[in-house]
Amino acid sequence: MIHTPKPTSRWPQIARLDAPAPRRRVGTYERVRPALDRAAAAVMLVAALPVIGVCWLAVRLSSPGPGFYTQTRSGRGGRDYTIVKLRTMRHDCEKVSGIQWATKRDSRVTLVGKVLRTTHLDELPQLFNVLRGEMSLVGPRPERPEVIRAKGLCEHVPNYAARMDVLPGVTGLAQVQLPADTDLDSVRAKVAYDLYSIRNRSFWLDVRIVVATAFKAAGLGPDALRKVFFLPSADAIAADEPVAVLELRVSGKPAEPHETPRKRRLAAA
Repeated sequence: MIHTPKPTSRWPQIARLDAPAPRRRVGTYERVRPALDRAAAAVMLVAALPVIGVCWLAVRLSSPGPGFYTQTRSGRGGRDYTIVKLRTMRHDCEKVSGIQWATKRDSRVTLVGKVLRTTHLDELPQLFNVLRGEMSLVGPRPERPEVIRAKGLCEHVPNYAARMDVLPGVTGLAQVQLPADTDLDSVRAKVAYDLYSIRNRSFWLDVRIVVATAFKAAGLGPDALRKVFFLPSADAIAADEPVAVLELRVSGKPAEPHETPRKRRLAAA
């Protein structure tokens, strides 16, 4: 199925997403990565625990309800696990609003929650999930199974399930380069970045993403992050093999069926 969304000024939208799932490199880094994740999470928690404590107190004092909240997410292989985060919305708000993605000016988000979301401090408790082996420091953002079902993500976003072949991450390439999910088109864009990062995963790329996350929390924008930390551009992600048919509409001309950027370049030569 070919989907041609309207291009936006924020980033080139994914026009097609029907490539075979990327094959992951299996090498020394892949084998030692789980141990490195746990070791790094343990070190980070030493510095993060006082920050988490202060944030928890701010949440508890500013709005009714618990400081932490737990939620079921879909992990590797689609297996459910429980995520831990600092609460940023009104307690039990979905009993009124129903299941929905957060919006830019979401009325459910508390004042303290806005600060936590902007700085990404609400994500810090997920380091415990990394220690438990349920998450990695870097990987695709985990989604709730009920959202996957309600939005039909596996049906409407080709290769969505492929991103669950690896552990979900506290941060990731898509998280530092693209806005939060708001609709199916934004999910398609995120999946393209996820598949690229899965296929091209390396120690150097992971380090850049982790450090870029800290600078994003400090207010650095996606374009600056890409230039400073040498993150892949939309063109690089579109040209990646075997994800080359993740056609990015940078030319304004939709691709023919099964046409890839590489084939287009060869035809023009």
